[in-house]
Amino acid sequence: QVQLVESGGGLVQAGGSLRLSCVASGNSFSNFYMGWFRQAPGKEREFIAVINWSGGSAHYADSVKGRFTISSDSAKNTVYLQMNRLKPEDTAVYSCAASPQGPPFTDDDYWGQGTQVTVSS
Repeated sequence: QVQLVESGGGLVQAGGSLRLSCVASGNSFSNFYMGWFRQAPGKEREFIAVINWSGGSAHYADSVKGRFTISSDSAKNTVYLQMNRLKPEDTAVYSCAASPQGPPFTDDDYWGQGTQVTVSS
């Protein structure tokens, strides 16, 4: 069974950093695209970053470009999201996703349950 499990969220002060992890299991993800998304209360889910499993093809939303970095470690079946210079508007539930075809990602792709990131002012 395919499963994506996020971790690393928490409460951080504005300007601080967090590193999120997404551990993928249950399948070979060698040809997959891995993405990070977030959803704040009352807002739609927002694309953050995407990378191919082997790395090297990262793309970012303008809102996080220059602050967030997506990376992958295929040996550990893990995708990371390094978040620096966090802002209160970054507060959201962050989820990872795996798609054999994406981007774009759809609800038919594999999704984790998410991890809460709260940035205080």
